[in-house]
Amino acid sequence: MERLQKVMAERGVASRRVCEEMIRKGRVKVNGKVITELGTRVDPLHDHIEVDGKPIPQKEKRVYILLYKPAGVMTTVKDPEGRRTVMELIAGLKERVYPVGRLDYETEGALLLTNDGELAYRLIHPRFEVEKEYLVHVEGIPSPYALDQLENGVILEDGVTSPAKLSVLKKDKRGTWLTLTIHEGRNRMVRRMCAAVGHPVLYLRRVRISFLTLEGLKKGEYRHLTDEEVAKLRRITRDR
Repeated sequence: MERLQKVMAERGVASRRVCEEMIRKGRVKVNGKVITELGTRVDPLHDHIEVDGKPIPQKEKRVYILLYKPAGVMTTVKDPEGRRTVMELIAGLKERVYPVGRLDYETEGALLLTNDGELAYRLIHPRFEVEKEYLVHVEGIPSPYALDQLENGVILEDGVTSPAKLSVLKKDKRGTWLTLTIHEGRNRMVRRMCAAVGHPVLYLRRVRISFLTLEGLKKGEYRHLTDEEVAKLRRITRDR
């Protein structure tokens, strides 16, 4: 048994807050009876729920996709400039899914897409500290001080970054290869962090989201998560 407003929100009627207002106003019926109490619990599989006399949508099959996003693809459902989007890479999928967070246009790597709004929220919100690991090629050779800033906090225009995990892999003629692991999801965050310490990004790939890696995927390919992987993501985010 689940709270009525939660079931309504999960079925796409409206946000949970709006659904609560609908219930208060007597717009919702369960098995033909008007419900006005927010604490009401229903059986989502068997109870018949109506809003303004119309049945709410049936529960949509939950879908969880891991995509290897190439560079030069927008992480949006549509692009007003007509650029290619990640939705075109999963065009054969019947269910509607949405990107979990974003990878910018020039960045490639692991991207989750799902229609599970609750899990998506938990994966994105910094409170749940879901790790995202990046392979980064930066210009030049960062000093110990610059590396310390990346690891312990960089001052950006929207605040100081949380501590990160950092490893120096190798150096070449153009710069330095690093791995950087963060759990925040600010816009273009890794690029801004590296630029702020004087070493702009030359190449960027997200190689891991929590325990999920790109193993077995080529650029532009995707796979469905297993039931075990979905359950593990839920456990990881539930414990926070």
